[in-house]
Amino acid sequence: MTDRTTGYRDAADAADDPAFDPGTDRSAFLERVAAWIDDDVDAGDQDELRRLLDLADSPDPRKHDVRAAALAELQDRFSGPLEFGTAGLRGRMAAGPHRMNRAVVIRAAAGLGAFLLDALGPAGAGGASRPRVVVGFDARHRSRTFAVDSAAVLTAAGVEVLVLPSALPTPVLAFAVRRLGADAGVMVTASHNPPADNGYKVYLGGRVVTDSGQGAQIVPPYDARIAAAIAAVGPARAVPRAGSGWTVLGHDVVDAYVRSVLALSDGAPRRLKVVTTALHGVGGETVAHVLRDAGFTTVVPVEEQLDPNPDFPSVAFPNPEEPGAMDLALAVAQDAGADVVLANDPDADRCAVAVFDPRVGTYQGAETARSNGWRMLHGDEVGALLGDDVARRVAASGGQGVLACSVVSSRLLGKIAAAHGLGFATTLTGFKWISRVDGLVFGYEEALGYCVDPAHVRDKDGISAALLVAQLANRLKAEGRTLVDALDDLARQHGLHVSDQLSARFTDLDRIGDTMAHLRSAPPRTLAGAGVSDVADLSAGLDGLPPTDGVRILTADGTRVIVRPSGTEPKVKCYLEVVLPVAPDASHDDLTAARATARDRLDRVKADMQRALGL
Repeated sequence: MTDRTTGYRDAADAADDPAFDPGTDRSAFLERVAAWIDDDVDAGDQDELRRLLDLADSPDPRKHDVRAAALAELQDRFSGPLEFGTAGLRGRMAAGPHRMNRAVVIRAAAGLGAFLLDALGPAGAGGASRPRVVVGFDARHRSRTFAVDSAAVLTAAGVEVLVLPSALPTPVLAFAVRRLGADAGVMVTASHNPPADNGYKVYLGGRVVTDSGQGAQIVPPYDARIAAAIAAVGPARAVPRAGSGWTVLGHDVVDAYVRSVLALSDGAPRRLKVVTTALHGVGGETVAHVLRDAGFTTVVPVEEQLDPNPDFPSVAFPNPEEPGAMDLALAVAQDAGADVVLANDPDADRCAVAVFDPRVGTYQGAETARSNGWRMLHGDEVGALLGDDVARRVAASGGQGVLACSVVSSRLLGKIAAAHGLGFATTLTGFKWISRVDGLVFGYEEALGYCVDPAHVRDKDGISAALLVAQLANRLKAEGRTLVDALDDLARQHGLHVSDQLSARFTDLDRIGDTMAHLRSAPPRTLAGAGVSDVADLSAGLDGLPPTDGVRILTADGTRVIVRPSGTEPKVKCYLEVVLPVAPDASHDDLTAARATARDRLDRVKADMQRALGL
């Protein structure tokens, strides 16, 4: 037991320390830190906390600043447990209960096991088999270790555990949950978060969830029940862990996933030149396999970003939406004379698309791919293209189904669904909601997430989406047209919908709540010169949706703004959409002018929202 009962300075000495809070029982707090150290299972994490504890408890009067910084760091790490919610766990990797580490993961796995045994009963009870869980992991630091710890804990608890054979995309895990009839799935990943982060996503299916959400990420009340089970778990060192007994799956599960994606292939001759990037994640090999077997032979990967690297060395943030993340891929596309760029985020559940669009080229200053006209398609643009493509196929076959998107995504998808005689649903943000829609044939969210094959993957899937985008671009090329032309067609049919996002990243998390409170108390009266016609607080529920933290603003000219805190990052996000009427016979020049007008209006809306939020 680490002894912290002796060696404390007296109150007068402590009061000279800028880190000392007379309202806090410093001794009890440091004892709590010491107890966690004793109960941790990882020697490296123990040493990390001991160093901080020694600095925080140093008697050296010359080290006030060092002592204050160490104590502040400990207070943050012990500010409470890392919260388990519908997104599972996600946070910075470091020692302590408010970080991602082995002790936290072990307790989470124990809680999940307890939840499953409570929901299904122990093996043999009433002839029931053991709960079955599939565990996957990406290539981030410590992901494999967290996956093995989870397997060891769940196995010891009496759960049948199947572990994916290597670091693989999240869609493979989501596929395996449904294919193997698993009652739950665990994916160790932080998706597109910074390199220092990791996470723990939970899916439920099998006998636990038997409706349209089977194999999807958790929603309430499952998150609260699992969180309560985790809270009831004792210290990590006391949690039983098996040394063996779980099954490491063969590569056949990956092959089965690839076959399911290839079943979406249209079999058309391929004329397209594609540039791909995995952004240092785990999707590169699987995407290459899918495109190659679907007949795309001219595929140029961004070599510098092809192999998994948990440090993501070529990008500031491994998120295709972040400025600069796509620059290398766009440069390769320009040099290669490519038709389209397909980018996956590190766990390959999202797909970004870039195209050559002469309308946006500046042709000024230093020559770059962007100045020459290469641009990212917005997630809403890709969602509309894929939604229309899926809707056409479903309608042509005489089938029925529902298109769905999140409340912050473009209103265009609803018009597309109506035009094809299909149903439409709006959900709360996140695929945990989109994927649960009854009769779903296609779903998307503007943050580059697309579900094009819900029968096999009840989640966003950047690999199957990449194949469908490539096929659509290939068919259009055979007609002498591009994805931009297809977007113009949708504008002629349904009006021009142009969307954008404004986001602010915070280091002080209290500012997120303050920003939302400020907007609710003093919303803007005009946006881009148009009067605000409606301000709706989403926390009270809206249009049949459950309550969520957000505000929707509508203007007289049809502009819509939705503001909400991010569910996975320390950000406040504003989702902006401008809609302009377009004549059915509008020319290319007409569309070019309309897009310029919409872009100008969107820029003015963005500036007005920056002021309204005090950013």
